[in-house]
This record gives sequence, structure tokens and C-alpha cells, in this order.
Amino acid sequence: MLSPAPFDDAARRVASVLEPHLCDCELLDTERLLPDPERYRQYVLHVEPGGVFTIAALVWLPGQKTPIHDHVSWCTVGVYQGCEFEVQYACSDASPKSPPAVLGSTFHKAGEVQALSPGSDIHAVENPGPGIAISLHIYGADLSELGSSIRRSY
Repeated sequence: MLSPAPFDDAARRVASVLEPHLCDCELLDTERLLPDPERYRQYVLHVEPGGVFTIAALVWLPGQKTPIHDHVSWCTVGVYQGCEFEVQYACSDASPKSPPAVLGSTFHKAGEVQALSPGSDIHAVENPGPGIAISLHIYGADLSELGSSIRRSY
């Protein structure tokens, strides 16, 4: 089994590159800022040749949220606009069918980044409002092939 250290390092290095760009108001064109009235919308912005990483923008209306989930790879998230509310979870060792236990919660505001790595990335995210939230996600996987960054929903 691979140690999480290489994943942690990749996600942290990408976070340090992403963070200074989150204040660039011209980073995304207006076509990449349109929400979906039913659920958060994901725009794949770039897939690196060979599928090494994917850059995606997620656009959230107030109240839109993800299920509790983990990811197929390391991930770096930067909030570009608005605010996101994240609840972190851990799986119970007692039973794989037990619901994940809440570890804590965090508000992430525009300009903030976080680095996630497999094994410690179980969470749910929502836009608490009042306006549109936009976050940039960089995944260590080819989402054009996989279709989603979500490995498992709980």
C-alpha cells in the first residue's frame, strides 16, 4: 500500500501554486461562472495530457451541497468566490457499514486553500450562502476519463 506522504506533498505543493491566483478576478470567463438551479455544477477546465491532473471549477448556489464522500485521488481546493462550509468525517473501524463519524467542520472563504489526500478526505461540502460560491479543484486524476472525482459516497 502506498504511503499517504507523496499524496500529501503533491496536494500541498499544488495548493501553494494555486493560492496566489485565487484573487485574480479574470481567472475564469463568464461561461464558467453559470450555476445550475438543481445542483452544484462542475466545469472541467483542463486535463493535463496523460491524465496526470485535472483542473475543475465548481459553481454552487446557496444551499447546494455534496453527499458525504471521498475522492479517487489527492485534491487541492481553493475558494475563488463566496464561502463553502465543509464537514469532515472518519469511518468507524467497528463496521464498514457504520455511518462516518463527524470530526469537525470548517468555513472556507474566498482566497483560502486546502489540500486533501486519500484516507483523510471524507467530507461533505455546501454553499451556506448568501451568494454564489465558486471553488477551483485540482485532482491528481483524469476526470475526463473518470467523470467524477468522487470515489465513494456514504
